Amino acid sequence: MRKYAIVTLFAAAIPAYAADPAWIPDARQVASSVPPRLLAVLTEEIGKSGPEGAIAVCSEKAPAMAKAASEATGWNIRRVSLRNRNPKAVPDAWERAALEEFDRRAAAGESPATLEKFAVVQENGRDVYRYMKALPVQELCVSCHGPANRLSPAVKAELLKRYPDDKGTGYTPGQIRGAMTIKKPA
Repeated sequence: MRKYAIVTLFAAAIPAYAADPAWIPDARQVASSVPPRLLAVLTEEIGKSGPEGAIAVCSEKAPAMAKAASEATGWNIRRVSLRNRNPKAVPDAWERAALEEFDRRAAAGESPATLEKFAVVQENGRDVYRYMKALPVQELCVSCHGPANRLSPAVKAELLKRYPDDKGTGYTPGQIRGAMTIKKPA
């Protein structure tokens, strides 16, 4: 009888494990689709008009790219940060907890490039898929997100013009700048 109970418990656990959320591969793909395109556009713009010109890309094209990807995939896609530049990039409570967890895990030695969090949460009485993937600072990013005393006068002026309450500087390559966050009804 005891052997049967153990087998039954194990068998009961298999569907939960085997049913590891089927939506996760899609979420990973969607969350990973915007950053490489954005980096390509930023690299091109920096080549044309310097880092100060790329600020407009982050300000205008990045949200447009996220909106287009949202419309194409059915996921609500945005970027958030604990030290936001864009006032629309303030994390909600779930996102804040995930970002804080990413910082703790990175401090403990995990690679920021591998950090993700996912869950099914209740929002307004409905199940919602939530997924976040950390965005580590790339070398390219420090021209606008690096230590304030190392930013060019042109970058500082453009940031002040577009983001008077900017909190998005002081980073070094490899640190977590923020995250791609996506969600959709379950």
